[in-house]
Amino acid sequence: MKQRPEPLPPRDANASFRALARALAELDDPKDVAAFLEDLCTPAELEAMADRWRVVPLLEQGLPYREIHERTQVSVTTVGRVARTLERGTGGYATALARTRRHPHHASH
Repeated sequence: MKQRPEPLPPRDANASFRALARALAELDDPKDVAAFLEDLCTPAELEAMADRWRVVPLLEQGLPYREIHERTQVSVTTVGRVARTLERGTGGYATALARTRRHPHHASH
């Protein structure tokens, strides 16, 4: 990913990140979220995020990395990174997965 010549001070970067999170939280309709993400991200960024998200439920089912790769064509390296994040991350994947399971009609849009 492209780096800034001079990184933002951590306080400014954190404020920008929180503002982005708030903007996403305000979007209730999956179509609105999709439109926002398409405006915000490059096609490669969207593909990378979708790949990561696609392997989360498979990891939660306990499938081996190689089988996940064969099913999804997502690299074993990426599958491993997602697994580490599931284990040691901030809990975002687990929260999103639980909510999409509670509201399956939203997950398919």
